[in-house]
Amino acid sequence: MSLERRSFLKQTMTSMAASHIAVGATRVSKAVASERVRVGVMGAGGRALSLIQTFAANTEVEIVAIADVDDSKFGPGVTAAAKLQGSEPRMEKDFRRLIDDKTIDALVIGTPDHWHAIPTILACQAGKDVYVEKPDSHNIIEGMRMVAAMRRHNRIVQMGSQHRSTIRLQSAMEFVQSGKLGKVHVAKAWESTKQGAIGFPKDSEPPTGVDYDMWIGPATKRPFNVNRFHGKWRWLYDFGTGDLGNDGVHRLDMAVALLQSACIAQGEKPIGLPTTIFANGGKWHFDDAQEFPDTMQVNYQFGTGMNSKLLTYEMRIWAPYTYLGEPEGSAIFGDRGYLVIGNNRWVAYGRGGEVLGQAEGDSHEKPHVQNFIDCIKSRAKPFCDLETVGHPASVLCHAGNISARVGRMLTLDPTSESFVSDTEANELRGRKEYRKPWLLPE
Repeated sequence: MSLERRSFLKQTMTSMAASHIAVGATRVSKAVASERVRVGVMGAGGRALSLIQTFAANTEVEIVAIADVDDSKFGPGVTAAAKLQGSEPRMEKDFRRLIDDKTIDALVIGTPDHWHAIPTILACQAGKDVYVEKPDSHNIIEGMRMVAAMRRHNRIVQMGSQHRSTIRLQSAMEFVQSGKLGKVHVAKAWESTKQGAIGFPKDSEPPTGVDYDMWIGPATKRPFNVNRFHGKWRWLYDFGTGDLGNDGVHRLDMAVALLQSACIAQGEKPIGLPTTIFANGGKWHFDDAQEFPDTMQVNYQFGTGMNSKLLTYEMRIWAPYTYLGEPEGSAIFGDRGYLVIGNNRWVAYGRGGEVLGQAEGDSHEKPHVQNFIDCIKSRAKPFCDLETVGHPASVLCHAGNISARVGRMLTLDPTSESFVSDTEANELRGRKEYRKPWLLPE
């Protein structure tokens, strides 16, 4: 084991032990004020609530403010933060007040996909570092603008694909780098966890205390509907990226991490972005208002010739059973063995089914948050750096969705992140129009 690897494991285990604090735990002992990273959180429910709890439990963090468009979401987040850190964050309806606050060092974004890009770019312009949930953006062009802002303003931006910082994935990558799987050409990622239908509810009035106009943001203004709000927005083109961007981004990113590890073992160049993307599938199971496929297979080819790699993603969000022993996971296949990784373990098998290696570990974001805080202080690249890891993983999701919508194979130019000789597909790389005043910053 290398010295770098030993250092990583020691650092991660120490971070996990230090930040493993339950929601109901008492106040943690904080670092002195001058050593704390002052954080503003955009969002108060769902993933944002989990992030509030984890950041507040970190000894090196103080949550200064929380912004949300829904008054009903503030209570649990503010209460949890106050109990864990000993001070109550202020509540804001407009996230721009967090960006304007010069005492805030970092913005944490736990919002729907359509509200990832604009706050990230504005925060970078304001000199703040950013932790943004996955996928990085609502579309390819937004993600490219986010990367450009990060680079121009020299910011740390960590995408919330928390698996990257776990000992589970890191140890699996190390195993693949050992070469014990042999020559690797193929990887797979899948979702087979059953989800429910969302029906066809009628439009209605927004709940009391909700700034629905702010919630819609840059998207086309439409009447309030429960399917365009908490939890269900992800299945609609205007706001989400379907389950490919919701859960698939984790599985694809883990598969890419393992493929990159195989490239190291084989002395090959990193795989980069895929050269071709071809998706099949559609709405074949749920009769409801979802716009993205519920059944899908996407093939991504990386490179050409003898060193090519094939990554296949499979979506069956109506299936109540596991695949390769995992309801959702990734696998990599070599000519001497294969490795399967899920949310809590990985196992490598040989030609005769014998176990070549295995490890366990959860998928909580605690070490990922710690890695972000460490990188704010050191200015090193985080494990899910937006430019090199987070955005490329998100492009896989966006490109897969676009291929499914146009119904054909796409060829990707990795430099421009555009599709070769395909006007229709390129029109889907971004939003046709941003509703004023929420224009995408240059």
